Amino acid sequence: MDKISVAETIIVEGRYDKNTLSQFLDANIIETSGFGVFKSPETDELIRALAKKTGVVVLTDSDGAGFVIRNHIRGAVSEGRVLHAYIPEIPGRERRKTRAGAEGLLGVEGMDRETILKALRDCGATLGGESRGESGEPLTKSDMYALGLSGGKGSAQARDALKKKLGLPSKLTANALLDVLNALYSREELMALITEDAERG
Repeated sequence: MDKISVAETIIVEGRYDKNTLSQFLDANIIETSGFGVFKSPETDELIRALAKKTGVVVLTDSDGAGFVIRNHIRGAVSEGRVLHAYIPEIPGRERRKTRAGAEGLLGVEGMDRETILKALRDCGATLGGESRGESGEPLTKSDMYALGLSGGKGSAQARDALKKKLGLPSKLTANALLDVLNALYSREELMALITEDAERG
């Protein structure tokens, strides 16, 4: 089954939510690390930048904690396009858990494909449209390797330096960094940024 593209960046609470969505969506998906977002001004900055560049869809659990995170993002982002997708309050627990959460509700990771797609459509997200790369070809994993940002000696330090320069969260993995870079910059802008640093170094 083909994945459905989503033009906006989707903000979820954690990796299990991201894993669920990644199975059927072609989208840039950012995790808040749950309440970790409160201690990460870099994540706030990233969400603000993405709201202006791609628009964001906030998709948190329907419990109290999910709404606290949602409200934090609402307060942190004053410009750009911010959509709020809501999943229904369905009693239950996720398969990987031995017991239900405090409020006994299924979270994003426990929702089926159609429920997620309905929530995205209902909030006005752009599904099945053009690919996220607005201009030209995106940066690829091969480019990351060639630029010394993955798979080589010192690549982790190079990624850390780039994240610091761009004000991105330090915990972004190499793959997540690639997605974020392609969401925020054109290939030409990225190559200019990275080669400029290499020339200075």
